[in-house]
Formats: sequence, C-alpha cells, structure tokens
Amino acid sequence: MKEYIQGPRREKIWFLADRGDDPVREAQVAGLCQTLGITPVTARLLCNRGYTDSRQAELFLGADENTWHDPYLLRDMEAAVRRTLEAVRAGETIAIYGDYDVDGVTSVTALYLYLTGLGARVINYIPSRIKEGYGMSQAGIDYLAARGVSLIITVDTGITACSEVAYAAARGMETVVTDHHECHGDIPVCAAVVNPHRPDCTYPFCDLAGVGVVFKLICACEAARVGLGTGEALQQMGRRFMDLVAIGTIADVMPLRDENRFIVARGLAALNETDRPGLCALLDAVSGSGNTRPVSGTASGRPRRKVNTGLVSFGIAPRINAAGRMDHAMKAVDLLLAQTAGEAERMAGELCEINTRRQAEENRIAEEAYQRIDAQLRAQTAQTPEGEQAVAWNRQVLVLEDDGWMQGIVGIVASRITEKYGLPSILISFDGASRSLTGDNDVGKGSGRSVKGLNLVEALAYCEDTLVRFGGHELAAGLTIRRGDIPAFRQKINAYAAAHLTDDMTAVRYEAECLVTMADLTMAQAAELERLEPYGVANQTPLFVMEDVTLQRIIPLSGGRHTKLTLYKDGQMVQAVWFGMTPYHLPAVVNDRVDVLFNLNINEYQGVRTLQLILQDMRVSETQCRMRRMEQERLAQVCAGASFRPEEQLLPDREDIARVYTSLRNRARRGEHACTEQQLTEDVNRGAGATVGYVKLRLILRILEEMQVLHISESGEGIFAFDLPEDPPRTSVDASPLLRRLRTQCRDA
Repeated sequence: MKEYIQGPRREKIWFLADRGDDPVREAQVAGLCQTLGITPVTARLLCNRGYTDSRQAELFLGADENTWHDPYLLRDMEAAVRRTLEAVRAGETIAIYGDYDVDGVTSVTALYLYLTGLGARVINYIPSRIKEGYGMSQAGIDYLAARGVSLIITVDTGITACSEVAYAAARGMETVVTDHHECHGDIPVCAAVVNPHRPDCTYPFCDLAGVGVVFKLICACEAARVGLGTGEALQQMGRRFMDLVAIGTIADVMPLRDENRFIVARGLAALNETDRPGLCALLDAVSGSGNTRPVSGTASGRPRRKVNTGLVSFGIAPRINAAGRMDHAMKAVDLLLAQTAGEAERMAGELCEINTRRQAEENRIAEEAYQRIDAQLRAQTAQTPEGEQAVAWNRQVLVLEDDGWMQGIVGIVASRITEKYGLPSILISFDGASRSLTGDNDVGKGSGRSVKGLNLVEALAYCEDTLVRFGGHELAAGLTIRRGDIPAFRQKINAYAAAHLTDDMTAVRYEAECLVTMADLTMAQAAELERLEPYGVANQTPLFVMEDVTLQRIIPLSGGRHTKLTLYKDGQMVQAVWFGMTPYHLPAVVNDRVDVLFNLNINEYQGVRTLQLILQDMRVSETQCRMRRMEQERLAQVCAGASFRPEEQLLPDREDIARVYTSLRNRARRGEHACTEQQLTEDVNRGAGATVGYVKLRLILRILEEMQVLHISESGEGIFAFDLPEDPPRTSVDASPLLRRLRTQCRDA
C-alpha cells in the first residue's frame, strides 16, 4: 500500500492518572486495600475511575442490579408506558421507527419482540441511509400512514425531529420519542419524549445507549402491565433482551460505568449462552473468519470464540452495521428475528458478504482521502511562514467532500483519518444527490469524528447557520449541508478549531493508570484485573508504565511483523510482545534502558499460563538519556585528542570496522540507502562477542569516510543516509590517520 506523509511528527504524550505522590490518594488506596482485600495496583485503578470509598468500589466490582435505576425516574416514562400499552390493548397498528446503526437495529429488534409478544400489530421502519438519510422523514411518515399506523415509537432517533413529529400528528399519528442523543433547541411536542439528555430530566445516569432507553421502556411497560416491581421486571426482561441491549451499548461506544457496566456484563454472559438463531449464526460466522459454518456443537465441532467487548466491537457490530451502510438495515433486523438455524445461517452469510464489500469501499475512499489531505497539507506547509507550521497543522478540522463517496462509509473513514492525522475530520458525500442538481443547492450528508477535548456537536452548533441539520455526540456527529455552504462551513469550523484545539488534543495520547514495579507484575495481579471487566469507554483496559528497565533481548515474530522482548529490572525478567512493531523500528537496542507502556496479560499456550506484557509504546529512559549525553561528550573529547583507557573499549580494531562496513554494504546491496542508528547498532552487534557502543560506532563511521569507502550523512533524528562507491579505493585500515591517532590516545592511566 502506498505510504503518504502525515505532516510533522506527532508528539507522543504519556499521561499518568496516579504518580503515587498525592497523600490523599495514597490514603484512599490504603483504605480500599484494607477493606476489599485487593492489591494497591487494583485500588489505584478503582480510585482513577472515581471509586474512592469501599461502597462505591464494591458497586463497581459487583456490576449487578444494585446499580440499576428505576425507569420511572426518566421524564415522560409514565406517559410513554400509558400510551404504548393503550395502543396494544386497543389493537392499534404501532410503528417502530429506528436508526440504521447497531444501536438502532438492536433497539428495533428488542421492542418488536416485546410488543409482538403481547399480541400487538407492529411495523418496523428503518429509513434507507442513501435515499432518506438519518432520522424521521415525511416520506417515511407517509408510508406508515398509508398502512394504518396510529402510534409511532422512535428508537435511537427523534429528539430533533420537531417538524416531522408535527407532520405525523397532522396525518393522525401520535408519537412516543425514545432517544439518547444530545438535545439542542426545542424537543418534539408529542405523547412522550423519553431521553436522559433532556434538560428537564433528572435521571441519575445520562449515558444509556438508545437500546438502553428502549429496554427501560420495556421494563416499565412490563412492570405496569402485570403489576411487578421494576426490579422483578428487570430480571424477567433481562433474560429475554439483555444480549441485544449489550450489543447496542458496546457498538455505540457508550461509557461502561453505572448501569451500562451491568448491562454489558450481564449481556456478555447471555451472549456466550445464547440460543437466538440469528446471533448463533452471526457468532459462528465471526469465529469462522467471516464465513458461516454450523453452530457450535454440531457437525463442525469447532468451538465458538468467547464473546467479549472486543468480539462485539470488531466482529459482530461491523457486520450488523454493514447492512445499513451498503444495503438496508432491515436485513440485520431480519437476521436477529430469524426463527430457524438454516434461515439465520443464510442471512449471516449475506451480511458477511456485504461487510466484505464495505471493507473494499472503505479502503478505496480512505486512499483517495489520504492523497487529498497530504496534497493539502503539503501546500499549506509550503505557504506557512517558518515558525508557524505547528499552528497550521494542529489547529484545524479536515473537511473533504466528494460526489462518489458512499454516505454509509464516510463515517468510518473519518475515524481512520482522525486516528492517522490526529485532527478532527468531516467527510461529506453527495452520493445519491440528484445528478441534475450539481449546483449550490445540492444537498450532501456528512459524518465527522473529533479528538478528545473538542466537542464536535458544540463545534457544529457554532456553524449552525451554514448547516441544514446536525446532531450526534461529543466525538462523533452527522450533518446535512448544501454544496454552496461548504466554503463558509469550512472557514467557520476551522475558526472554531483555531480557538479551541490545543497541542495535547492533537498529540498521540496514552493515558496510563500508574507506575508499577517488577514486584507488581504477578499472575495474581493479572487475574485480579479481570474483576474490573468488562472493559470499554470510561473503563479502559488498564495501561501501566514501568520506568528504567533494561532491554535484554529482542526476538522477531511472524517474519518480523511483531517483536518479542525480554525486559530486566531489580533482578527479575519479564517477557513482552509488541504487535505491529518490527525489531528494526524499535526506538532502542539491546542493553538500552527504557520506559515501557503496556497492558498486563496472561498468555496461555498448550495449557501453560505465563505472564506477558503487551507493549503499546516505548521511550528511552531518562537514565539512558543521561548516559547518551555523557557518551556524546566523551566522543567530542576523544575526537579533540583526549586520552582514554583500554577498558573503556573505545578503540576500534579491524574486526569492528569490518562488521560495520559489512552491515552497510549488505544494506546497500538490498537497495537500502538509509537506516537508523538503532538498526545499525543492532546489526553490528548481532551474534558478536564484543559490543560496539555509541562512541566506537561513531569513530568507525568517521574512519570509513576518511578511507573514502563510505559517504554518510545524518539527519537530526538519528537516521543515517549512506552511499558506498561502486569502485572503492583499495586501502588498509592502518592507513587511516584517525585510527593511528586513536591508537596513540589509548593508554593506561
């Protein structure tokens, strides 16, 4: 794949939530250790998440019904229940109007199963992403009115549909809105609006997914219908629907705290035991690397992968989402409603095929976008006065539009762009717009992603006069815009970014929990971390920092695509793996002292369980930096004529010089004409008895240049560019004036 520039090297920032130097925090950690019987590391993780007393911590670790809130605390819930059950009893035709993402699909499915289980007449309606776009539309309302619908219940949508709800009322249909998106401006006037983000709603937890709000409605309806307590209704409805609620909650990237933690923990357990045909087929398809296969325990005998948040996020959710992006989301609903294994297997296979097409289209759009962004940034950099480049790069939103990009794909491409460049991005598609209308009034739909710290909905609100409509969350939002308004929108949102974006927002951010020592890295500690699962937003997989460890061994894995390392400190060793990092691109070499950023993991292979670090980043330690500064000073002294002792091992011999020359010659024969200092040092010392250190390596390079067998230059980032003459002069190293002088400088004190 073609490599594109990414502009100036993005700064990497390691944030530590707890450095162990706050007396108040240390007292809280000690208290949790004593009352809960946990390690100090686990106690720090709980404090970092805001659980500083034992009661709060126990609720978090328990992830049980004690975190559940009464659904009637939601504003308008009583009215929503009353109108819904009234429609069921009266035999009215009810329409469930949903969104086309995973949250919307699971919301539609759960509410449909509940209402039809009561004998209700129900029509599911999800708009076409391409033909209708997000949210309620007059066309959709007309379709439902023609089919005799008298009550519309929106799920995961509707909070901004004031005019559409009024239009439905004019057509003789009442509406109950259930949604979880942020409110801006008026809310619809209708039978009920259930949304924890309503300004006048005092519900204690605002971060439910759309399907979470729907599940609250289901529990409240069931409690009212049969006279149950809300806790008992939760138990009964949870057994029926918690798998769907968990999928929607994870896929919509909701924070896994409070009720969501309970939902996902209970839902994952249900998913691992599910007998829902559609989910069984989908799980089997994911376990089969995208191809359907018989359900586990049948002819294949192949065990299904354990369902965790990662499998939902990267296996189940993309396949459900693909239906709405590339075709129609009702195909995903039909799969989840499938009654037989054969029917479900066929539908799951179709979703996998759609997802494969989605991946190809996503890659095509991403490649086009990268090229355009790189060209834009190159031109911008060339026009920026020296000293102002960082401002030009780090204070902007990347806005791109195109007539040939699928509307269903631009959101995930925007995510890739934001991750690659570290900047907020908005991609606008005019795909599906009238081809006879390519003027200023042509309407396009866009999707944006932001970086932590810049609220995208607030940024879009600042540009509201240039938009037809918009909505979403802090880090992800959608918009509709006229072609002629794009220049003004681009200018305005970049003015907002210039005022609100900061360097730390656009840097590569690593948010670690705390410093740990070798003594903290035990199997018992790794096992105790499992008590904090499930991990996700607001409860990330713990990331730790260990400082000043010695890099003792480097081993390539999978043909050099990954790297295994042995780390040493305080008389102990631990194994680490850095996925996606080649040995030659490591920022350090054997015997360097480094700081490492990692997740703690238990590796199980052939029945043997061992402790393993999963590295996320590495940097040269401050100790190593001090040593390097001393080496640089020593090199300058030696080059200036200072004497040195033999035991310093600074004087090169013929074998040392030959090893360096051979390494560079072999690289040149492979067509390589540049390498890093780390790569060259690793090459030269691999399998050698005596180590060539920094000072000796630099002296050897000067000797080779002096002998005219090598031309070398160095950038300011430790990268050597070298060239070996095709017909180098035949000479002996003994002829080097520098080497002869070094021999005279080397003497015993």
